[in-house]
Amino acid sequence: MNDKVDDCIFCQIVAGDIPSRTVYEDDTVLAFLDANPLARGHTLVIPKAHHERVGDMPGDVAEAVFAAVNDLTPAVEAAVDAPASTVAFNNGEAAGQEVPHAHCHIVPRFDDDGGRPIHSLFGDRPDLSEDELDGIAAEIGDAA
Repeated sequence: MNDKVDDCIFCQIVAGDIPSRTVYEDDTVLAFLDANPLARGHTLVIPKAHHERVGDMPGDVAEAVFAAVNDLTPAVEAAVDAPASTVAFNNGEAAGQEVPHAHCHIVPRFDDDGGRPIHSLFGDRPDLSEDELDGIAAEIGDAA
């Protein structure tokens, strides 16, 4: 993947062309407050190099991003006195990814914030047979 894509807003933030409220930075990862937050403290964690989706990140980059998410989640919660958070990647356009640069959302959550769990994103659940479940599990295991 390219280190920077000129029309990518996150690449422009990494390059310093667009200002951000940076909360963490190292050689591989940048984390900053979301400009259009869903809650106080909503933080985005991104790889500095341009990788469109989670699976596009090389292993060392993914490790750095997930380590930063691990370290930042309790810090974000503490900063806004949140008892919980939703931590999520929208991975691909069909999943709601609006910026085609891998990024993790850390969204502080509160008891009466009106937000719902991830399960509420989906309507009817598929009715899968044991054979279908076994087949899917095998395909995932073979591809991993």
